Amino acid sequence: MTKRTIARTLLILLVISMNIGCDQVTKTIVRNNIAEREKIAIGKHFLITKVENTGAFLSLGDSLSEFTKTLLLSALPVLLLGLGFYCLLTNKNISKTKLMGFCFVIGGGLGNIFDRIVHGSVTDFMHIGFNGFQTGIFNMADVSIIIGVVTAIVASFFTNDQD
Repeated sequence: MTKRTIARTLLILLVISMNIGCDQVTKTIVRNNIAEREKIAIGKHFLITKVENTGAFLSLGDSLSEFTKTLLLSALPVLLLGLGFYCLLTNKNISKTKLMGFCFVIGGGLGNIFDRIVHGSVTDFMHIGFNGFQTGIFNMADVSIIIGVVTAIVASFFTNDQD
């Protein structure tokens, strides 16, 4: 293994770990300091409120059987994120920008899967409302995933996967 390969692998692990860490620290703070459905307004447009989500995005799949939920919301994502991680490690031709985007997606995904496995639900706590625009309640893992997806898509238009 070359020094360049080791450095690249360490960078991938660092970025993924930082995304997981940021997500887990913020969720721990919320779990320990905010009551379920308590609302804390920060300015006019940002709200913190703790919700335990046993489904997926916007509680989709919340009413599925436990077996189906475990399969679709834990086992399958672990498999896909593991495959994505393997692809990042083995595909040396991906652009640095796309690489960072995919690391954010994997880190965010692992943060939410960790919650689902350890806590039985994903802690969501942020909401934005602005002139009729409303988000669902989300967390830092979701932010990582969105940033990662947008970064990878934008990079697809502006970067060459040979750099």
